[in-house]
Amino acid sequence: MSDPNAGFDVVILGGGSGGYACAFRAAELGLSVALIEKDKVGGTCLHRGCIPTKALLHAGEVADTARESEQFGILAEFKGVDMPAVKKYKDDVVSKLYKGLQGLVKAHKVEFIQGTGKLVGPNAVEVDGRKVTGKHVVLATGSYSKTLPGLEIDGEKIIASEHALELTELPNRAIVIGGGVIGVEFASAWKSLGVEVEIIEGLPRLIAAEDADSSKQLERAFRKRGIKFHTGKFFEKVEKTASGVQVTIQGGKVVEGDLVLVAVGRGPVTDGLGYEEQGITLDRGFVPTNEHLQTSVPSVYAVGDIVPGIQLAHRGFLQGIFVAEHIAGLDPAPIDETGIPRVTFTEPEVASMGLNEDKAKERYGADKIKSVNYNLAGNGKSNILKTQGFVKLVAVEDGPIVGVHMVGARISEQIGEAELIYNWEAYATDVANLIHMHPTQNEAIGEAAMLLAGKPLHAHD
Repeated sequence: MSDPNAGFDVVILGGGSGGYACAFRAAELGLSVALIEKDKVGGTCLHRGCIPTKALLHAGEVADTARESEQFGILAEFKGVDMPAVKKYKDDVVSKLYKGLQGLVKAHKVEFIQGTGKLVGPNAVEVDGRKVTGKHVVLATGSYSKTLPGLEIDGEKIIASEHALELTELPNRAIVIGGGVIGVEFASAWKSLGVEVEIIEGLPRLIAAEDADSSKQLERAFRKRGIKFHTGKFFEKVEKTASGVQVTIQGGKVVEGDLVLVAVGRGPVTDGLGYEEQGITLDRGFVPTNEHLQTSVPSVYAVGDIVPGIQLAHRGFLQGIFVAEHIAGLDPAPIDETGIPRVTFTEPEVASMGLNEDKAKERYGADKIKSVNYNLAGNGKSNILKTQGFVKLVAVEDGPIVGVHMVGARISEQIGEAELIYNWEAYATDVANLIHMHPTQNEAIGEAAMLLAGKPLHAHD
């Protein structure tokens, strides 16, 4: 093993959200840092995930606004979708953020090493023949688009999300296999851009990880928008045809389309990177850690999508900061995974914090849980936006709010207060006593809290 004192304080393998956040924070704390990335700093989130998909969704929102402008008294004409121009808009957003991120790497004086790295010791990573050593190593190698047997991705008729983002011509009909976050977001964006979409999901409902009420509201909205879906049905086979693809689902039903988007989740990028050879314990490819995000080898940490749990960019970002501070000796508080906000950027949006009602009943007992739904029909700003949905609060009887679940257009912007409510263990009376600006959708959180506290104004108790 190389002498780690001859190298860096921290060597980070992977430059996505978790990796670069760790690098920047460690550098701020006076540590010397090497950041190794085989592609571009920013990782999947910036280049093939969060940012480009939300740009695509916003383009779809603009298209819907143009189509539906008459309901607001505006006579606009919708002429169609220029997909190459949409792609340029998306790429320009990514390019601007990427340029800014490159500048931050230099500003933090992080040594950026471009190349494919492999763990070759508890304190060493080899990059294209160069050994980079450090007192601590942080694994942040991210995730890839998974598929299933019988779903061979070819990038043309059977595609993954990264291929979908590069389309310059939209299909007339698309089949989405997987009704989780990625699947429903693409289905929503494509429908807004004029594609007929059909979703196939093996679980009993769309976005099954969310509260059941949120799933029902999204399904209701999708039906209204003309997005078809089959839940509780697994695909049996996919066949390419001269005109596109055919998907056979359980029960024998055949669904036809121009292409299939495979959206069955993301797997950890850990294979062939030397982890197991260096004594790192893996579990189905994921890297288990302790509460300090240390692996089975104490000098090696792991952050982001390779760590078991919900795969979100801001989770990796938070973990990266945590690891940098732990290495620097600041003793940060362990991360509560349930306290990480979640948003599905469909139309309508779905946002949540903490426990859904079923999980809360499992943890505290069904007789100890109280929940309320405040319908956005009573919210002025939601009426202005012509959106439907709700704010649902789940609380322990005579205790704190342990779950916040929201559905509606632009409702993601309210996740900040929801995060504070959960993480600061606020009671309904605490939130009800706060002033919520009028007229905003933020008022809906206050109204829901008033309802939960037994003093509703714009809702029926």
